[in-house]
Amino acid sequence: MDGHDLVLNWRGSVIENSHIVHAAIVDGNNNLLYSLGDPSRLTLARSAAKPFQALAILETGAAETFGFDEADVALISGSHNCEDKHISRVKAMLQKAGLTEQDMNCGGHPSLCKVVNAGWVKSGLVPTAIYSNCSAKHVGMLAAAKTLGVRTEDYNDPLHPIQLKIKQVHEQLADLKPEEIRWVIDGCNAPSPALPLQNLALMFARLAHAADEQDKSSSNSTSGLSTQNQARIYHAMTTHPDMIAGDSRFCTDFMRLFSGASVGKLGADACYAIGIRDCEATRRLGAKDGLGIAVKIEDGKIAVLYVALMEILTRLCIGTEQIREELKRSYCTMPKNTVGLAVGHYSCKMELKKHM
Repeated sequence: MDGHDLVLNWRGSVIENSHIVHAAIVDGNNNLLYSLGDPSRLTLARSAAKPFQALAILETGAAETFGFDEADVALISGSHNCEDKHISRVKAMLQKAGLTEQDMNCGGHPSLCKVVNAGWVKSGLVPTAIYSNCSAKHVGMLAAAKTLGVRTEDYNDPLHPIQLKIKQVHEQLADLKPEEIRWVIDGCNAPSPALPLQNLALMFARLAHAADEQDKSSSNSTSGLSTQNQARIYHAMTTHPDMIAGDSRFCTDFMRLFSGASVGKLGADACYAIGIRDCEATRRLGAKDGLGIAVKIEDGKIAVLYVALMEILTRLCIGTEQIREELKRSYCTMPKNTVGLAVGHYSCKMELKKHM
């Protein structure tokens, strides 16, 4: 492990596990400011791509066509817990779009929330398509297909017009050619991108910058996409963080504590991306037009991801110490043993490399 940036998992005075960290910190002009590990690592964004899948859906006009409100847009952008408030909204979105659950090409799965799962087990509920953390995204894709006047049966096919639109959005915001993004089928049966970590960070920097730019008349980003729609995604996520994840989830607590100053989205297998609006902290780091941070833990451990992410935010002085400490207390402590004793801790062996 020598030479790697690491999160160390200690049990007593012994290092039990070492976890390799990669990170890219960029501004909205794709200037690499800081890095850990390999900032160009080809990384599966997984659900961290959802805000940009949602952006493609907005670009079709589907939200206006079917009356999706800001909370609906947030839910499309999120990976929800399948709490009652999430499921009722997915059902309402289906009704607004003239769709049924049978139109959805995703499957159900256990909730990402232990409390919700326990309720399902007690009631005997077997999760179906609407009981997926991605269900609102699938309704959004179906609605977008209807808005475009194209077939809905195979909306999740990589060659379907809505998936081609999603690919174009990623290429434009990430400043990448089509062959520089690889697409795979995600857990929810829809395509998901793999792209260099730096370019994922760039996309989130641009999302945050759009929120700063939205009040400028006739403002359009250099990507060719509507700044207004990018800002709509940003504001939907930060105004309705409970729709992005839910109770006891990092994304929700992170955006709630940052109060609109930053947007964040988890991807499966320990990928996380953050977009931060222009502020004293970003300017001090030399960022122009927003700041983006993308992090990947090589072995896919999400608990370790939060430790690395909070260490990066601390070293960059992003957010207040109070915000960072609250998140660390909730998400960066080791589980206790069977008698309630804390027998381990995390530490970080990282050299945050400065590039500018």
